[in-house]
Amino acid sequence: MDAAVQDEAVQQDKVQAIVARPSPSVDVASTRQTGEIDNVARRVSESDPGKKPIVSSSGKSMAQRRSETLRTARFLLRKVATAAIAVVAVLVALVTWDHYNAGPWTRDGRVRVHVASVAPQISGQIKELRITDNQFVHKGDVLYVIDPFDFEVALGANKATLQQRMADLNVKQLQSERRSRLSDLSASVEQKQVYEGSALQAKAAVDLAQQQVRQAEINLQRTEVRSPVNGIVTNLLLREGDYARQGATNVSIIDADSYWVDGYFEETKLARLCVGDRAEARLMGYSAPIIGHIATVTRGISVSNAAASTQGLPNVDPVYTWVRLAQRVPVRIAIDKVPPGVPLVSGLTATVTIRDGKDETLLQRARAGLTTSFFGLIGEASARPACIPDPSSSPP
Repeated sequence: MDAAVQDEAVQQDKVQAIVARPSPSVDVASTRQTGEIDNVARRVSESDPGKKPIVSSSGKSMAQRRSETLRTARFLLRKVATAAIAVVAVLVALVTWDHYNAGPWTRDGRVRVHVASVAPQISGQIKELRITDNQFVHKGDVLYVIDPFDFEVALGANKATLQQRMADLNVKQLQSERRSRLSDLSASVEQKQVYEGSALQAKAAVDLAQQQVRQAEINLQRTEVRSPVNGIVTNLLLREGDYARQGATNVSIIDADSYWVDGYFEETKLARLCVGDRAEARLMGYSAPIIGHIATVTRGISVSNAAASTQGLPNVDPVYTWVRLAQRVPVRIAIDKVPPGVPLVSGLTATVTIRDGKDETLLQRARAGLTTSFFGLIGEASARPACIPDPSSSPP
């Protein structure tokens, strides 16, 4: 055991002697010295595995350089990540701003439809009701029947009057013809004129009776009130026994062939709309969009300052706020395709998005959209040519 301790002490003395030894040539001596130190440290570690290994100076310097390299790499990585996050945030902000400020879309959309208001052309008690609420009817179907008794009697009376007038006309025409064949000695000119005038009056009475018969026939036909359109009966409150008054609406029918969508777009977005552009309308609660196109753009909206006041002068509101809200202009969307399972109900809310339909890449569309948005912000945006035609101009 003493011998082992003595050998270890001798080896440590050799290491210290090598470290302290001066070298004539710095580069060559340092390289050789480093190698000798590493060899001696390795032999010492191998001779006594239980002791802590001796770390050479070159090992320490390499570890320090590696540590500094890692720190530098982490620092650069943090800088690059920060810059990338900032760029992404700016892009997201620009896209979001463009989408909400100048994008051709609006949540303020409504499904619209024409409603046929049915009113009888004659008055009378309803004898038979042939429809129910929310029933689909075709054009020409009978909605209800008014009691025809009075009109049948009126038609018979007018026909009888017509026959009477025709018989009287026949008699007076024969009398006029006989007087016209007589000489002036047998019948005076005045008598001939009187009989001729009586025949003409009888002819006029026959014509009047014929028109009254036609009117009675039409009134009898009008006792059956028919649907003027293909559509759905809505809000039906009529019952059998009710009295139908001439010209008073008592049945409303939604025209199934007249649905359209109105999109109320802000005035800042009109520069990106064009008649004929493809449009998508998504109803609340349904993911599949209704496909259509821009049919027309409303050319006027109401102005509160245009209302006339005292002496017919304009009533101008003196209040002008700093925050100006963009006016909304109705844009009519003609429906081209309705996806299966999506019902068309007038008054439903829709989100309307306009697609210009150009075959462009995503980068080109993004560039064009951002250009329009920023130029519009500074007031230099120009509308697409011939997008909203002037209604006063002649068609091409």
